[in-house]
Amino acid sequence: MHATSIAFSKPATPHPSGSAWSVADIEALLGLPFMELVFRAAEIHRQFFDPTRVQLSTLLSIKTGGCPEDCGYCPQSAHHDTPVEDTPMLTVDEVLEAARAARANGASRFCMGAAWRGPKDADLEKTLEMVREVKALGLETCATFGLLKEGQAEKLADAGLDYYNHNLDTAPDNYANIIQTREYEDRLDTLGKVRGAGLSVCCGGIVGMNETRRDRAGLIAQLANLTPPPESVPINNLVKVGGTPLEGAEPIDWTEFVRTIAVARITMPQSYVRLSAGRREMPEAMQALCFLAGANSIFYGDKLLTTDNPDAIADRELLAKLDLSPA
Repeated sequence: MHATSIAFSKPATPHPSGSAWSVADIEALLGLPFMELVFRAAEIHRQFFDPTRVQLSTLLSIKTGGCPEDCGYCPQSAHHDTPVEDTPMLTVDEVLEAARAARANGASRFCMGAAWRGPKDADLEKTLEMVREVKALGLETCATFGLLKEGQAEKLADAGLDYYNHNLDTAPDNYANIIQTREYEDRLDTLGKVRGAGLSVCCGGIVGMNETRRDRAGLIAQLANLTPPPESVPINNLVKVGGTPLEGAEPIDWTEFVRTIAVARITMPQSYVRLSAGRREMPEAMQALCFLAGANSIFYGDKLLTTDNPDAIADRELLAKLDLSPA
């Protein structure tokens, strides 16, 4: 494709006026010449953020393994034969030790994840103290505990939680190919509860799960059309783990991943776009292009729940090479 202009059903502006982003609009953006797309995204990024600053988050699994969901990408599912074992929940002291280390390494947000379909009330009560204590350290707090029941989001908000993460994972039309134990509407229902409680939303998806470009466009459309869009949008590149249904998934080309970052930035100009899982496998030059295309947040530390992540020292060295500073 050599044309440098695209005919949209409405203006291709950061905040489309009068209508939602259509999948066709986003497919058209993804189909722009690569350098043109990155340039457009970089321009929009500079309108809303300091392009020299990157927000650092750390993610800790407070309850690992044994999840009753069958997500095809996840080594924590009880449905899959993987090396990840079902382990008890961490204690408050263990969580605080990790949070202090994250703060010392420059992280500004501390995220806690648990392998649940959704928290039982007794489990949730244990996490509330974790949220309060981490918040007291001066860190932003984030949690990803699965589907929420009535009243649970309000309890988390009262404890001082800032963000709730609940990813849409993929496009609605592709969802049943990835997960069978819950419906797409379940995801949207939890996001509604989170918004209703006054919490900020962290919501993104995963690429590299044998999806098509149209599926990626469908995911971005769902995210961009949330009202309001998520404050934080993690874009994950599938980390293939033996024993999961997606261990043999065909990886997407690195340019397609950068395109996804760029289109997320264009359609959600005021959101933090986070480079998430899969960053260990990304060359430094690829990460640099992602930052140029509008990524301005990373997960920082040696683990992302159960998969490896670049360690803090390597990340600091990379940010120094690119003259980027923690936000």
